Amino acid sequence: MSIEVHEPIKKRAAVVNKYAIAQLEREKHVDAILHSTSSRKIVVAGPGTGKTHLFKTILEGKNQTLTLTFVNSLVEDLSLDLCGISVVKTLHGFALGVMKKATGKNIKLFPKLGHVIREDASILLGESIDFDYLFHNRDDENKHIEFYKKRKDFYGYYGYADIVFAAVKYFEKTKNKIPAFQQVVVDELQDFNLLEVCLIDLLAEKSPILLAGDDDQALYESLKSASPRHIRERHNDKSFGFDAFCLPYCSRCTRVIVEAFNDIIKRASKDGYLNGRIDKAFKYFEDEKKDGVCDANPRLIYAQLFSKQIPWLIQKCVEDVANEVRSKFSVLIISPTRAQSRRIVSALKQKGFKNLLFVEKRDSDEPSLLDALALLLEDPNCNLGWRVVAKELLSSTEFEAILKATAEENSKPVAELVSCEVKKEVKRMLKVLSLVSKDKELPDESAFADLLVKVDIDAYGMAKDFLKNELDSRALSNSNPAIRKIPITATTIQSSKGLAADYVFITHFDDRFFIKDNDKSKISDQDICNFLVALTRARKKVFLISSETTKTPTFLDWIEPERIQHIKVKSKGMPQTASAKSKN
Repeated sequence: MSIEVHEPIKKRAAVVNKYAIAQLEREKHVDAILHSTSSRKIVVAGPGTGKTHLFKTILEGKNQTLTLTFVNSLVEDLSLDLCGISVVKTLHGFALGVMKKATGKNIKLFPKLGHVIREDASILLGESIDFDYLFHNRDDENKHIEFYKKRKDFYGYYGYADIVFAAVKYFEKTKNKIPAFQQVVVDELQDFNLLEVCLIDLLAEKSPILLAGDDDQALYESLKSASPRHIRERHNDKSFGFDAFCLPYCSRCTRVIVEAFNDIIKRASKDGYLNGRIDKAFKYFEDEKKDGVCDANPRLIYAQLFSKQIPWLIQKCVEDVANEVRSKFSVLIISPTRAQSRRIVSALKQKGFKNLLFVEKRDSDEPSLLDALALLLEDPNCNLGWRVVAKELLSSTEFEAILKATAEENSKPVAELVSCEVKKEVKRMLKVLSLVSKDKELPDESAFADLLVKVDIDAYGMAKDFLKNELDSRALSNSNPAIRKIPITATTIQSSKGLAADYVFITHFDDRFFIKDNDKSKISDQDICNFLVALTRARKKVFLISSETTKTPTFLDWIEPERIQHIKVKSKGMPQTASAKSKN
């Protein structure tokens, strides 16, 4: 006797089967990596494709493991995710440990040393030399490397680039000193330079290694000689000895974001960009719960309005989301510059938002007086600290005279070359800083005020901003309570790497900010990768906000129009929804 199966039940079974198939397909890619017997694996993993889960799985149960990445913020994230499973370090942090063990000395790092010695070379040699570039690109025989070493030894500190260089040279000369691990994992390979890759290749001689990254997310090519070619070569060229794998299924982003990502890749490839790109799939991961989110957020939102209106639009959109979802959610605001982020945060505070985090990545290589005083608190005779003090407090003529004296044979310490007046002034500042660091009462408030001026801290401005925020907070107590404490993070594209939020606002989405070349017809691969990284920070919805009202951004035209919902913004009042295909 046959049993009739009703049509709704058949449809439901088909849907369930779809999700089961998707889960199996994703597991197949992970299992291929886990079951591979190769000691050298390279995994290309796009945004939200389960890279961290893979790391946990491959490291689980092993005792002696090492995980490496290149910036402190990513180390912090991975350290939390891999807590108790693996030691997580930056490359320079790992190299520091290597050189401490090799020399038996308490080696110290000063991140801005490259700038200091570059300035020394300008005065002492009359040449402008980018030493970090020499190290990053393995220009080992360059005659200026010896000058750098002498100045480094005089100051008693390493910089980030030369500590990795020293570790690489040490391992190349003494291969038996390369440590062995049960597993080495390396993240964000697309943002490594030649020097860093040399260190990874040396580690791979003694340990099983898994390299992970995505050449579509290369952000640091212009900053530290990083290049996506290193991940491409190891993925594509079998002579490097790596088995290549891919994690193609994105479980972070909604379907429309994944489709928009692929639109950008397709157009970029068609127009001759991203040459050499690893050919890989980037697919939406079919999931019943996520499908509901996709149905609720079927398009990217695009608006054109004046720059000063952007905080207002963000407020209105956040209010709309709060009314719609009626549950907790997170917001990420990505702007091209720190100044734009700062202004938006200030404006949102005035509108009553209280849970705002401004992630400001300071990229100045020039050391400050406060940097110098911190060095001298640790070591009162520190040559590097006194050198920076001399630069900050003396005239250029006096400073250059002292610097030239330090280059002489059997030079005196810098502390002995500065005047008694300068030493007394520094001693006063150090006394105040010492009390502050120990949280002790300051007997002389005027000395504290004088220190703040000298280290370029605007105490008056900070106090004024604090009072203004307090008054704004009290005055706006009647603002919408539903949105006051929604967590909002504001940052730049570079600093957004590693971040994710339910709703992402990409502001100042205009060619003048997103295409770096003065000739806006000359798009770079870096420009494309920047936008792809910003786009894929979102779990649910992306808002693209232009600050030019008459021009359509180039990258918007690269996305299929049916994926875009345009909203017209009046000078006053709520945004008006327009047709998804409208361009006006």
